[in-house]
Amino acid sequence: MKRVTGIGGIFFKCKDPEKTKNWYKTHLGLDTDPYGTNFEWRNSDTPEKKGFSQWSPFKEDSKYFEPSEKDFMINYRVENLEKLVEVLKSEGVQVLDEIQEFPYGKFVHILDSEGSKVQLWEPNDIEYEKLVEGRTK
Repeated sequence: MKRVTGIGGIFFKCKDPEKTKNWYKTHLGLDTDPYGTNFEWRNSDTPEKKGFSQWSPFKEDSKYFEPSEKDFMINYRVENLEKLVEVLKSEGVQVLDEIQEFPYGKFVHILDSEGSKVQLWEPNDIEYEKLVEGRTK
């Protein structure tokens, strides 16, 4: 069983998310939207399929990363979230919440060995693409 298949997103805290997005847009060419930007790529095994990785700045006082005290959270793409959660629980990994399902994928949060919150995402890239505004290619 595959576990992680790629990076789904990088989320980090900053003082001023809008200023940060504008800086990256101006100086590094990121095509930003209200959430940050998406890096579009092709799957090496099935190049006709698109995939996305999200880059998102959050306000420095965001509680979204709790219970982690870190200023970042990484989202990993996975293939079978239900099965992976079962395996992780059997291995003693702390699962923080129940799996949430949306048209664009399924999500759950865990803590790693350093206490960093990690988001696992079983994506539905076809539906996710319909929502994506900012794309950096």
